[in-house]
Amino acid sequence: MQAFGKFTTNFDHEYILKHYIYINEKDEFREDIKISVEELNFLLKKKSKNVAGTIFLYNPTISPLGYDNESPLEEQGFEFKDEFSELNFNEAMNLFSKAIRDGYRGKLLEIKYLFNLNKANIEPTPILEELDADLDRYTSGQFTRYDKQLNYTDYTTMSLNGKFVYFGSGHKYDRHHKEIINYARNISKQALKLGKEIYFTHDNNYDPDECIELAYYLAPIALGKIKAKRINSFKNAFRTNPPSIQKLSS
Repeated sequence: MQAFGKFTTNFDHEYILKHYIYINEKDEFREDIKISVEELNFLLKKKSKNVAGTIFLYNPTISPLGYDNESPLEEQGFEFKDEFSELNFNEAMNLFSKAIRDGYRGKLLEIKYLFNLNKANIEPTPILEELDADLDRYTSGQFTRYDKQLNYTDYTTMSLNGKFVYFGSGHKYDRHHKEIINYARNISKQALKLGKEIYFTHDNNYDPDECIELAYYLAPIALGKIKAKRINSFKNAFRTNPPSIQKLSS
């Protein structure tokens, strides 16, 4: 698997604008046939043919090859251009490379985020208060802390490629962050309005229909005792194309 992304910066905040993963074909020796950025751009000219679907996550912490997430990319000398860079793998990309294989080879999957801010560990932090306040001001002419166009998804104009959306964007929203909750729910509902099949992992708390209504989607990456269960659930979901809804085992 390969990962590609476009980055930008504004007022000292760094965002990922676009993010795709490519599930490589195999050669006669069962080695990955890698593609270049130029070949990626060619595939993206025919998204309806080459993009299998979309995976929604919470927010990115990822870097281009030759850089890292230990400090801002700008401090490392990265030049923000309107072009794709091949990416290092993070924990999510490592999981995807092991889980998304047969049935997806030669295809792209778009990775989207609730928040495009490229920063580690934003939940739970004071950043969530800023995001919630931003979303309260989103439809007004008021200034926001984080860039309206770069950090957030306008669900009313959202476009999705491929036949499905797999939501792994999380389920733990603080009750007083009402705007974040509404934002996540609106994205979920809009995916359905766009005619996409929705897939995710859930547990005993809600049935699938309730999960879609509440935007209750378990993230594929977790800590502690449930880590292995979440990973296995994601792998099971992507044994088929399109994926499947999974219920987390007790």
